[in-house]
Amino acid sequence: MPPLPRGGSEARPFTLPLFPLRTVLFPGGALPLRIFEQRYIAMAKACLRDGTGFGVCLITQGNEVAHRAASEMPRPPEFAAIGTQARIARWDMPQLGIIHVHTEGGSRFRVESSSAQPDDLVVGTVKAIAAEPTHPLSPTYAPLVRLLELLADRVGPQHFPEERHYDDASWVGYRLAELLPLPLTIKQGMLEINDGEVRLSVLAKFLRERGLLP
Repeated sequence: MPPLPRGGSEARPFTLPLFPLRTVLFPGGALPLRIFEQRYIAMAKACLRDGTGFGVCLITQGNEVAHRAASEMPRPPEFAAIGTQARIARWDMPQLGIIHVHTEGGSRFRVESSSAQPDDLVVGTVKAIAAEPTHPLSPTYAPLVRLLELLADRVGPQHFPEERHYDDASWVGYRLAELLPLPLTIKQGMLEINDGEVRLSVLAKFLRERGLLP
């Protein structure tokens, strides 16, 4: 994956294959995928061959699976402009024509423009978003850490990162945002926030309003 911009340097645009999905991938997150469409199988093979990644963006309108009618061209789904790069960490092919991949979330990016290739794969010109500032977790958010530990035990290690950083505000906020049963629009909003402390504050308020946090 292209390196993140440092300091105030301007991120250079680069080309990235995009995988619009009805999910939000966060930096450092784990996302297992079952791939069966030919365009995405070819994409996954290219990523494995070249050691590159692809972009995951939340679908805002349209379908994950392309439906091509004989008389019309399929319309690519509309998707959010902010997404996350995904790297394939493990893969398996249980049967011909289906690939199971376990991906890990990398840096965020903003889509500047996009177009569909002849095989309907969407390719974007994107800019990497610099990693947000690191903040040590405030004791104020200790209840959120306890909640995250419970959620991690419930989902199991296959859906939770191996490396755990319960003392990092950004990491805790990202993990809560991906595991809590939040509407996708709110999850997308959590992805677009650029400050770990602000993200935790919003999540804490959301949970308290629903009686899920003292």
